[in-house]
Amino acid sequence: MGQERIRVASLQYFIRPVQTWEQFRDQVDALVETAADYKCQLVVFPEYFTVQLLTLGDTKRPIDDQIRDLAAQVPRFVDLMSGLARRENVYIVAGTIPVMDEGNEKIYNESFVFNPHGGWEVQGKLHMTRFENEEWHVSPRSRLKVFETDFGPMAVAICYDVEFPEIVRGAARKGAHLLVVPSCTDDRQGWLRVRYCAQARAIENQMYVVHSCTVGSLPMVPAVSLNYGAAAILTPSDFSFSRDGILAEGNPNLEMMVVGELNMKTILDTRTTGTVLPLNDSQRSAEIAAQVEVVRL
Repeated sequence: MGQERIRVASLQYFIRPVQTWEQFRDQVDALVETAADYKCQLVVFPEYFTVQLLTLGDTKRPIDDQIRDLAAQVPRFVDLMSGLARRENVYIVAGTIPVMDEGNEKIYNESFVFNPHGGWEVQGKLHMTRFENEEWHVSPRSRLKVFETDFGPMAVAICYDVEFPEIVRGAARKGAHLLVVPSCTDDRQGWLRVRYCAQARAIENQMYVVHSCTVGSLPMVPAVSLNYGAAAILTPSDFSFSRDGILAEGNPNLEMMVVGELNMKTILDTRTTGTVLPLNDSQRSAEIAAQVEVVRL
């Protein structure tokens, strides 16, 4: 095990129109600097917070064209985040941004994950919501990664992905004891779907879950014209952890930074000494699920 304790910052990121790239840069820069001031080693941005940059162009054009323009900002975005991670000596899960494939045919929704040296890896979104599939024509990736860090293995499940227990269980079995969930939801129902599933993943896999959300509005941008969210740091539900399985949470729809300290030794210990051992016992449940029998009453 690496660092025994880690402080994390999960953002309720307020998306607002910007007139210049520099305005976007300054907002992001200030948030990372603030998190570092609070001695955080991991900073988490939400899914699609980068749509702010669409307001630099003509928002009346077809959304497909706008998304491709946003994808063209990826090199500058990566340079910004890489520099901030290096400058503040932090890990950054940089929300998501649309990325074009090499043939400029497909668009993916990707999360760049930066280490304190400025290097990065990428986790693509695996399941598309209806608006991504039907309106933005975003394609899914097909592989979940587990990132080795100084504080142990970590996985990233982007918004809708956290609603599928199998993939997070796979990451937990590969050793991940921290799950990051960047999300972007437009209403309370959507946010609760992600929040409740994130809490379930924390309990059934005996892992910490860091959930980051967008708030604010961009009325001129389809599908993200409204945002509803409250960031949270979630834990298993057992004696070693916070009451209600919530280490920290924000107030809905306000611009906030949620900060909490995770004890990695505690999360590892609970997988062998907890009141119940759902991760260990999940092998039996998988065997039972594979042999479901339908009977007539």
